[in-house]
Order: sequence, then C-alpha cells, then structure tokens
Amino acid sequence: MATAKIVYASMTGNTEEIAEIVAENLKKLSMDVELNECTTVKAEDFLDADLAVVATYTYGDGELPDEIVDFYEDLQKLDLNGKIYGVCGSGDTFYDQFCKSVDDFDEAFATIGAIKGAESVKIDLAAEGEDIAKLENFAKSLVEKLN
Repeated sequence: MATAKIVYASMTGNTEEIAEIVAENLKKLSMDVELNECTTVKAEDFLDADLAVVATYTYGDGELPDEIVDFYEDLQKLDLNGKIYGVCGSGDTFYDQFCKSVDDFDEAFATIGAIKGAESVKIDLAAEGEDIAKLENFAKSLVEKLN
C-alpha cells in the first residue's frame, strides 16, 4: 500500500482540521496515511513516504509560523527528486499576503526536485462547504498523480 505523510502546523486548529480532511480522503483512496504535527517529525521522514503533504497556516503578513521554520529549512536540504507532493493551508484574506506560507512550501518542494501532484489549496480561516470539496479533489489529484 502506498504511504502518505502529512505534516502540519496549526495555531487555531483550522489547519489541523484541513490536514485531517486530506488524511481522511487519502485513506478513502486506499493510502496508508501518517499525520504529524510539524514539531514532532523531521523533514527527512518524507524520504520514506510515497506522497509528501504539508499543511500550514500563514502568520501575520506572510510569515512562516515559528514552529515550522526549522522543518522548512531542513526540507530544502533534501533531495526529493521524483517524489509527489502537495501543499495546502489556511490564512486570512484580511492580510495582503494571503496564504504565502503555502506558496513558500510549494517553491521549496519544486526546488528540491519533487513533483507537484495537485494545485495548492488555500483556505480562508476554517474549511467549510466548498473548501472541503477542494480538499477532496486535492487528495484525489495527489493519488492520481502517484498512480
């Protein structure tokens, strides 16, 4: 069975919920899923997964959350050539740099040779209705790209 590793950073619980929705949908698509908060794992753990997913929020006006900075920096030292990845997360449209951390991780994965498996999903605050459908499609696209 193919394995997916999802690493998330969440302050309010919104991004954790987003990560859980993705995990749930990947499981429905017969993936073996491991979901971890970013301070409990190392970026190198993605080397053992078939699919690498990061779910992060954006802090303030475009900053990476403090708790995921080390993970982000370590990720950029890896060679994930050919590994399928996806990035999703939450932000607040009040800020000019909406969900910039999602874009930062997307660029980091591309720089280290990973293959984008789905368009990134950016959610304003909490996932509801249409957002949940986007996350379902995100999971489906990742699995299709893997296969």
